[in-house]
Amino acid sequence: MCGRYVSPTMAEMERYWALSDARSHNQLGFSQHFNIAATTQIPIIHPADDAGLKLRMARWGLVPFWWAQPKMPPFTFNPRIEEAATKPMWRQVVKTSRCLIPAIGWYEWKAVTATDRFTGEIKTAKQPYFIHLPGRRVFAFAGIMSRWKAAENEAAILTAAIITRAAEGPAADVHERMPLILPKASQAAWMDPKQTDGRFALDHAQSVAVTAVVHHAVSSRVDNSRSAGPELIEPFPNPA
Repeated sequence: MCGRYVSPTMAEMERYWALSDARSHNQLGFSQHFNIAATTQIPIIHPADDAGLKLRMARWGLVPFWWAQPKMPPFTFNPRIEEAATKPMWRQVVKTSRCLIPAIGWYEWKAVTATDRFTGEIKTAKQPYFIHLPGRRVFAFAGIMSRWKAAENEAAILTAAIITRAAEGPAADVHERMPLILPKASQAAWMDPKQTDGRFALDHAQSVAVTAVVHHAVSSRVDNSRSAGPELIEPFPNPA
Protein backbone atom coordinates (compact mmCIF):
# COMPACT_ATOMS: atom_id res chain seq x y z
CA MET A 1 0.00 0.00 0.00
CA CYS A 2 0.98 3.65 0.04
CA GLY A 3 -0.62 5.57 2.89
CA ARG A 4 1.98 8.34 3.26
CA TYR A 5 4.29 9.89 0.73
CA VAL A 6 6.50 12.90 -0.04
CA SER A 7 5.77 15.36 -2.82
CA PRO A 8 8.33 17.25 -4.94
CA THR A 9 8.68 21.01 -4.85
CA MET A 10 6.68 23.04 -7.33
CA ALA A 11 9.88 23.96 -9.17
CA GLU A 12 10.83 20.27 -9.50
CA MET A 13 7.42 19.43 -10.94
CA GLU A 14 7.56 22.33 -13.39
CA ARG A 15 10.98 21.27 -14.66
CA TYR A 16 10.25 17.54 -14.85
CA TRP A 17 6.95 17.91 -16.72
CA ALA A 18 7.67 21.23 -18.50
CA LEU A 19 4.73 22.91 -16.80
CA SER A 20 4.17 26.64 -17.19
CA ASP A 21 3.75 29.14 -14.36
CA ALA A 22 0.20 29.86 -15.47
CA ARG A 23 -0.81 26.26 -14.84
CA SER A 24 1.00 25.73 -11.56
CA HIS A 25 2.13 27.76 -8.56
CA ASN A 26 0.48 31.07 -9.48
CA GLN A 27 -2.89 29.32 -9.29
CA LEU A 28 -2.29 26.60 -6.69
CA GLY A 29 -0.04 28.07 -4.02
CA PHE A 30 1.36 24.58 -3.40
CA SER A 31 4.43 23.90 -1.25
CA GLN A 32 6.36 20.67 -0.75
CA HIS A 33 5.03 18.25 1.87
CA PHE A 34 7.06 15.54 3.61
CA ASN A 35 4.26 13.52 5.20
CA ILE A 36 1.17 13.54 2.98
CA ALA A 37 -1.71 11.48 4.36
CA ALA A 38 -4.89 10.19 2.74
CA THR A 39 -7.89 12.56 2.44
CA THR A 40 -5.64 15.62 2.17
CA GLN A 41 -5.06 17.71 -0.97
CA ILE A 42 -2.36 16.46 -3.33
CA PRO A 43 -0.96 17.63 -6.70
CA ILE A 44 -1.92 15.57 -9.74
CA ILE A 45 -1.08 15.91 -13.43
CA HIS A 46 -3.40 15.14 -16.33
CA PRO A 47 -3.71 16.06 -20.02
CA ALA A 48 -4.85 19.61 -20.78
CA ASP A 49 -7.32 20.53 -23.50
CA ASP A 50 -4.54 22.00 -25.67
CA ALA A 51 -2.52 18.75 -25.64
CA GLY A 52 -0.18 19.93 -22.89
CA LEU A 53 -0.24 18.92 -19.24
CA LYS A 54 -2.13 20.50 -16.37
CA LEU A 55 -1.26 20.45 -12.67
CA ARG A 56 -4.24 20.45 -10.31
CA MET A 57 -4.98 19.78 -6.67
CA ALA A 58 -7.19 16.83 -5.71
CA ARG A 59 -8.43 15.09 -2.60
CA TRP A 60 -6.44 11.89 -2.00
CA GLY A 61 -9.26 9.38 -1.74
CA LEU A 62 -11.26 8.76 -4.90
CA VAL A 63 -15.00 9.32 -5.03
CA PRO A 64 -16.47 8.00 -8.30
CA PHE A 65 -18.68 10.42 -10.21
CA TRP A 66 -21.73 8.20 -9.68
CA TRP A 67 -21.41 8.06 -5.87
CA ALA A 68 -24.84 9.02 -4.50
CA GLN A 69 -24.22 8.99 -0.74
CA PRO A 70 -23.57 12.29 1.08
CA LYS A 71 -20.66 10.71 2.97
CA MET A 72 -17.53 9.91 0.98
CA PRO A 73 -16.49 6.24 0.74
CA PRO A 74 -13.62 5.23 3.07
CA PHE A 75 -10.31 3.62 2.11
CA THR A 76 -10.36 4.63 -1.56
CA PHE A 77 -6.82 6.01 -1.75
CA ASN A 78 -5.01 2.79 -2.86
CA PRO A 79 -6.86 0.63 -5.42
CA ARG A 80 -5.14 -2.69 -6.06
CA ILE A 81 -4.07 -3.23 -9.66
CA GLU A 82 -5.51 -6.75 -9.50
CA GLU A 83 -9.02 -5.32 -8.95
CA ALA A 84 -8.96 -1.88 -10.54
CA ALA A 85 -10.28 -2.95 -13.96
CA THR A 86 -13.24 -4.91 -12.60
CA LYS A 87 -14.47 -3.47 -9.29
CA PRO A 88 -17.31 -0.93 -9.69
CA MET A 89 -15.51 1.61 -7.51
CA TRP A 90 -12.62 1.89 -9.98
CA ARG A 91 -13.39 0.37 -13.37
CA GLN A 92 -14.91 3.39 -15.14
CA VAL A 93 -12.27 5.89 -14.06
CA VAL A 94 -9.51 3.41 -14.98
CA LYS A 95 -10.94 3.42 -18.50
CA THR A 96 -11.25 7.17 -18.93
CA SER A 97 -9.57 9.22 -16.18
CA ARG A 98 -5.97 8.20 -15.56
CA CYS A 99 -3.46 10.68 -14.19
CA LEU A 100 0.00 11.07 -12.67
CA ILE A 101 0.73 11.77 -9.01
CA PRO A 102 4.18 13.38 -8.55
CA ALA A 103 6.38 12.11 -5.72
CA ILE A 104 9.95 11.72 -4.52
CA GLY A 105 9.22 8.75 -2.26
CA TRP A 106 6.83 7.08 0.14
CA TYR A 107 6.82 5.62 3.64
CA GLU A 108 6.17 2.05 4.62
CA TRP A 109 6.25 0.28 7.98
CA LYS A 110 7.98 -3.03 8.70
CA ALA A 111 7.38 -5.23 11.72
CA VAL A 112 10.61 -5.67 13.70
CA THR A 113 11.57 -7.17 17.05
CA ALA A 114 13.73 -5.49 19.65
CA THR A 115 14.94 -6.34 23.14
CA ASP A 116 14.07 -3.92 25.93
CA ARG A 117 17.45 -2.97 27.40
CA PHE A 118 15.98 -2.64 30.90
CA THR A 119 13.77 -5.72 31.14
CA GLY A 120 15.19 -8.02 28.48
CA GLU A 121 11.67 -8.45 27.10
CA ILE A 122 11.40 -9.00 23.35
CA LYS A 123 8.89 -6.61 21.83
CA THR A 124 7.42 -6.14 18.37
CA ALA A 125 7.36 -2.69 16.83
CA LYS A 126 6.69 -1.03 13.49
CA GLN A 127 9.76 0.62 12.00
CA PRO A 128 9.06 3.23 9.28
CA TYR A 129 11.15 3.30 6.11
CA PHE A 130 11.48 5.89 3.38
CA ILE A 131 11.45 4.27 -0.09
CA HIS A 132 12.61 6.27 -3.10
CA LEU A 133 14.54 6.23 -6.36
CA PRO A 134 18.34 6.48 -6.16
CA GLY A 135 19.27 10.14 -5.78
CA ARG A 136 15.76 10.95 -4.51
CA ARG A 137 14.73 11.77 -8.07
CA VAL A 138 11.24 12.96 -8.97
CA PHE A 139 8.88 10.29 -10.32
CA ALA A 140 5.18 9.64 -10.82
CA PHE A 141 2.75 7.17 -9.30
CA ALA A 142 0.10 5.82 -11.67
CA GLY A 143 -3.10 7.52 -10.54
CA ILE A 144 -6.78 7.72 -11.35
CA MET A 145 -9.06 10.71 -10.81
CA SER A 146 -12.74 11.60 -10.67
CA ARG A 147 -14.94 14.68 -10.25
CA TRP A 148 -17.73 14.28 -7.70
CA LYS A 149 -20.58 16.46 -6.51
CA ALA A 150 -22.11 15.84 -3.10
CA ALA A 151 -25.30 17.59 -4.21
CA GLU A 152 -26.64 19.32 -7.29
CA ASN A 153 -26.19 22.78 -5.81
CA GLU A 154 -22.60 22.15 -4.68
CA ALA A 155 -19.38 22.56 -6.64
CA ALA A 156 -17.68 19.43 -7.91
CA ILE A 157 -14.46 18.37 -6.22
CA LEU A 158 -11.55 16.60 -7.86
CA THR A 159 -10.49 13.34 -6.19
CA ALA A 160 -7.70 10.88 -6.93
CA ALA A 161 -6.10 7.58 -5.90
CA ILE A 162 -2.73 5.82 -6.28
CA ILE A 163 -2.67 2.38 -7.92
CA THR A 164 -0.77 -0.27 -5.94
CA ARG A 165 0.72 -3.61 -6.92
CA ALA A 166 2.55 -6.55 -5.34
CA ALA A 167 5.97 -5.38 -4.18
CA GLU A 168 8.94 -6.40 -6.30
CA GLY A 169 12.63 -5.72 -5.89
CA PRO A 170 14.02 -3.88 -2.85
CA ALA A 171 10.58 -2.57 -1.81
CA ALA A 172 9.55 -6.15 -1.00
CA ASP A 173 12.10 -6.14 1.84
CA VAL A 174 9.86 -3.67 3.67
CA HIS A 175 6.27 -4.42 2.65
CA GLU A 176 4.28 -6.80 0.45
CA ARG A 177 2.68 -3.95 -1.55
CA MET A 178 4.07 -0.92 -3.35
CA PRO A 179 2.70 1.90 -5.51
CA LEU A 180 2.80 1.54 -9.29
CA ILE A 181 5.66 3.77 -10.46
CA LEU A 182 5.69 4.85 -14.10
CA PRO A 183 8.90 5.54 -16.06
CA LYS A 184 8.79 8.89 -17.80
CA ALA A 185 8.71 7.30 -21.27
CA SER A 186 5.43 5.52 -20.41
CA GLN A 187 3.57 8.32 -18.67
CA ALA A 188 1.92 9.70 -21.82
CA ALA A 189 0.61 6.25 -22.72
CA TRP A 190 -0.88 5.86 -19.24
CA MET A 191 -2.76 9.16 -19.57
CA ASP A 192 -3.81 8.70 -23.22
CA PRO A 193 -7.57 9.38 -23.30
CA LYS A 194 -7.90 7.37 -26.51
CA GLN A 195 -6.97 4.20 -24.64
CA THR A 196 -10.24 3.16 -22.99
CA ASP A 197 -9.34 -0.45 -22.29
CA GLY A 198 -8.62 -0.22 -18.59
CA ARG A 199 -7.20 -3.71 -18.27
CA PHE A 200 -4.76 -3.08 -21.12
CA ALA A 201 -3.63 0.22 -19.58
CA LEU A 202 -3.02 -1.43 -16.22
CA ASP A 203 -1.21 -4.43 -17.67
CA HIS A 204 1.05 -2.23 -19.80
CA ALA A 205 1.83 0.04 -16.84
CA GLN A 206 2.77 -2.94 -14.70
CA SER A 207 4.96 -4.41 -17.44
CA VAL A 208 7.11 -1.25 -17.56
CA ALA A 209 6.84 -0.22 -13.90
CA VAL A 210 9.91 0.96 -12.01
CA THR A 211 11.00 -1.33 -9.17
CA ALA A 212 14.67 -0.30 -8.76
CA VAL A 213 14.21 1.64 -5.54
CA VAL A 214 16.26 2.07 -2.38
CA HIS A 215 15.15 2.48 1.22
CA HIS A 216 16.36 3.42 4.69
CA ALA A 217 14.90 3.55 8.18
CA VAL A 218 13.52 6.90 9.34
CA SER A 219 12.34 8.34 12.61
CA SER A 220 9.03 7.18 14.08
CA ARG A 221 7.98 10.83 13.99
CA VAL A 222 6.38 10.02 10.63
CA ASP A 223 3.86 7.85 12.50
CA ASN A 224 2.06 11.08 13.36
CA SER A 225 0.49 12.53 10.22
CA ARG A 226 0.89 16.02 11.69
CA SER A 227 4.69 15.70 11.69
CA ALA A 228 6.35 17.70 8.92
CA GLY A 229 9.73 18.84 7.66
CA PRO A 230 12.60 17.55 5.51
CA GLU A 231 14.23 15.82 8.49
CA LEU A 232 11.52 13.13 8.25
CA ILE A 233 13.17 11.55 5.21
CA GLU A 234 16.69 11.50 6.65
CA PRO A 235 18.18 8.15 7.75
CA PHE A 236 17.43 7.20 11.34
CA PRO A 237 20.68 6.09 12.99
CA ASN A 238 19.21 3.59 15.45
CA PRO A 239 16.35 1.65 13.85
CA ALA A 240 14.58 -0.98 15.94
